[in-house]
Amino acid sequence: MRKLLGACSLDVFARVDPLELIAPAPQGAALALYVNLLAESLHAAGRTARAQANGNSYGETVGELALGLAFELGARQGDWDAFCTALAAEHARAPAFWRQAGGEALLRKKVNDMFAVLRDKVDADNYQVACGRPCSPNRLYAYRMLDTAYGEIARLFAGWREHTAQVGAILGRPVDFSVPIEVRQLQSVAACRPEWIMRWSESLERFGGAPGPLHTKSKRFESLKNSPDKIADMLREIAEYEAISSNRDSGWLHDQDTAGAWIEDYWRVLDESAHGATPGPDLILEARTEELDAPMVEVAQAAPVADDDPLDAVRAQAVSLPPGFLSAARATQDPGSWAGRMLEDDSLPVRLAVYLKLLGAEDDCYPDAWRDPSTGALPNMQQLAALDAVSLPTLRKRRDAAIARLEAAPRTGG
Repeated sequence: MRKLLGACSLDVFARVDPLELIAPAPQGAALALYVNLLAESLHAAGRTARAQANGNSYGETVGELALGLAFELGARQGDWDAFCTALAAEHARAPAFWRQAGGEALLRKKVNDMFAVLRDKVDADNYQVACGRPCSPNRLYAYRMLDTAYGEIARLFAGWREHTAQVGAILGRPVDFSVPIEVRQLQSVAACRPEWIMRWSESLERFGGAPGPLHTKSKRFESLKNSPDKIADMLREIAEYEAISSNRDSGWLHDQDTAGAWIEDYWRVLDESAHGATPGPDLILEARTEELDAPMVEVAQAAPVADDDPLDAVRAQAVSLPPGFLSAARATQDPGSWAGRMLEDDSLPVRLAVYLKLLGAEDDCYPDAWRDPSTGALPNMQQLAALDAVSLPTLRKRRDAAIARLEAAPRTGG
């Protein structure tokens, strides 16, 4: 992802002089221009091997993750300002350094630094939402180091015959010709032992030629260098986060349609009760046969509407949706329905994510303008995140917050 964002950013700077971006301009104008052009470049690179490579264990590609991070930058002016300040400082030392020998590499490094910091901030925010405990970008960096260390240890254990000496150094004992029991035991990060992390770091200078992260002069991991208990706690927290995040959208799928219909009916009956109607509890499920006060409304299929914001069209095209998708979909919303009123402060992609979670990708009452023409169903979560210009975890967070408000409203009289 770092290489893809760097390459596409250089493509942007080939079309727009960096001086135009760091020059005084109306608030947000330079950032909007950069994100717009970067999205176009990422979309153009979408069929390359680098963009289509697996980006994580949830099925997202490197290109999708890069696009999500680019749109996330669009909502974080402070990170862009810091990048422009770094560019301006380098420009003051060496005017138009990007045009000099080696300048392109320096420009790319500053782009990578910006996105690395942004990625840590986004991941830290998502971690706090998922696990309910504080997490700074620095702590997240330590989590990432430990997760990487686990991955390297797992790789060495899997090839223990070729790495007998280093595996022995990690285990703290010689390894003979039989499979070490620890190799069989290491099935997940939860089974990784803190002493293995520490010995792995110590072994790197001997087997890799450079000190490990816990054995450099850097202060970044100072608190972990001689603290196996802290490492053990963080490994458990990594395992817990993986368990939570991997199950966010896969629970109880066999009951999804039934549960979604029941919840929608439940909200409708309670809303009618609040306005004078008082159907008894036995009528809740019968209400499904009536015309529901649902958030979705059947409308005649209209001709595609041009997007007011050109960036909307770019976002839509980047996820293989019609350029006018957002405008046409917005035109079919029913702000007068109960759910529509409850979700009026949420963006359209967040609303669609709520319906996708509760009712499924296909429902007879979804208007055609909400459907992905290629599938006939609602856009998936990756598409909706790109449309909302946020990362997938951020969209999940906003979707879950919206669902929580809907569920809490009847109990609070909302």
